Amino acid sequence: MSKKIKSALISVFHKDGLEPIARLLNEQGVKIYSTGGTQSFLEELNIKPVAVEDITSYPSILGGRVKTLHPAVFGGILARRDEKNDIEQINEYNIPEIDLVIVDLYPFEATVASGASEQDIIEKIDIGGISLIRATAKNFKDTLIVSSMTQYGEVLDILKNNNCETTLEQRKSFAAKAFDISSHYDSAIYNYFSEDQEASALKISHTSSKTLRYGENPHQKGVFYGNLDELFDQLHGKELSYNNLLDVDAAVNLIGDFSQEQLVFAILKHNNACGVAIRTSLLEAWKDALAGDPVSAFGGILITNTTIDTATAEEVNKLFCEVVIAPDYTNEALEILKSKKNRIILKQKPTVLPSMQYRSALNGILAQEKDSKVDIRSDFKTVTKKTPTEEELSDLEFANVLVKHTKSNTIVLAKNNQLLASGTGQTSRVDALKQAIHKAKSFNFDLNGAVMASDAFFPFPDCVEIAHNEGINTVIQPGGSIKDQESIDYCDNNDVTMVMTGTRHFKH
Repeated sequence: MSKKIKSALISVFHKDGLEPIARLLNEQGVKIYSTGGTQSFLEELNIKPVAVEDITSYPSILGGRVKTLHPAVFGGILARRDEKNDIEQINEYNIPEIDLVIVDLYPFEATVASGASEQDIIEKIDIGGISLIRATAKNFKDTLIVSSMTQYGEVLDILKNNNCETTLEQRKSFAAKAFDISSHYDSAIYNYFSEDQEASALKISHTSSKTLRYGENPHQKGVFYGNLDELFDQLHGKELSYNNLLDVDAAVNLIGDFSQEQLVFAILKHNNACGVAIRTSLLEAWKDALAGDPVSAFGGILITNTTIDTATAEEVNKLFCEVVIAPDYTNEALEILKSKKNRIILKQKPTVLPSMQYRSALNGILAQEKDSKVDIRSDFKTVTKKTPTEEELSDLEFANVLVKHTKSNTIVLAKNNQLLASGTGQTSRVDALKQAIHKAKSFNFDLNGAVMASDAFFPFPDCVEIAHNEGINTVIQPGGSIKDQESIDYCDNNDVTMVMTGTRHFKH
């Protein structure tokens, strides 16, 4: 069902890349209708379009709010060419058939992002354009819709190679793209209007996607919806996998909770940190992060918040790792890291991550605000007779960041701004602590003077007692148990310091 394009309506906000299409249509004798700024643009190319006003007999009114909303336009688009009554009606009212519509939408999202006034934002809600897109896409059996400047190259090739003819398959494909654009646009408008109210519906829309090699396991299909190029430049390596993306997400969120003044290196595996250290040199931060668990580090995700230099790259290169993330790399360091063919090297761009989190559950979706709370010293409340030293406070802040980003139930042990061990994803807090202690000892760490952080309150004093027996005498936890006093009493009776934050950090 090939269709020859004999007429076209062109009315666009973005004109970059439009010229070759317009010239081709003009050369092929296609009758062109246009409006406002697009009409002026075409006339500057010595193309003589018919003004839409000439077929509607109405000028553009209400400051340009109404230009194409007229039966003389939409009748020519929606008329079914194989329906006798449709053709008779458009002939009766002298409505011209329109075979191709090239139209885009006012930049609503960009206007919102710019911080513009509400009135400016409202004026960027497109009415005529969205109506033209939907109408043309609906009648894809007879009409072709080009709804974005990103489609200009593709449509130009089709028109060039097929003498301005299109197939049904091509028209349906462009119609699908059009409805993708229109639904995304409407979702953005809904989200703008509902941002200060409790939304009764959930509208999530991404216009870009990437098919992954597979999902969490090889027998599962996986797709990423979003634009990773906004976050990273990939400098080397294979494509990111589903599991890589989960780990990268965990790594970026973890590193983002440390101050830029702190030089941090972290190693993650299965979304949990297995090695983290803050030091005055990146090389030392790497070495001490790796010392936290050199076994789990194999095949891990590495991230830092500063430029990776040559000395650090040489040491990192000795380890097999899946992904390295940093804000930058020296030229020599980058070449060293590139020596492993499949190693993924990402340069992280400054960006603000979404404030909401979503997860499928049963037959619906769970939504929550992101846990953006970072507990600082002003949040700390010492509940014991003994108070923490300056060194202990530093370790408590460090450990509390890590515990927030570790799967619950979790216990984190740290000393001198180094992760010694963590118990992750355990069904009891006691088990998490025992796992952490066992792991720290297996790598020959001395727990005397270490601090313990818990993601949730202690319902009993057992964890405090177990930790104290291992030489851990400083504890940070949210508090909130009806039996908090039992843990406090144990601390006071055994010269242990306990700090409460008042904020639980479950992570499931």
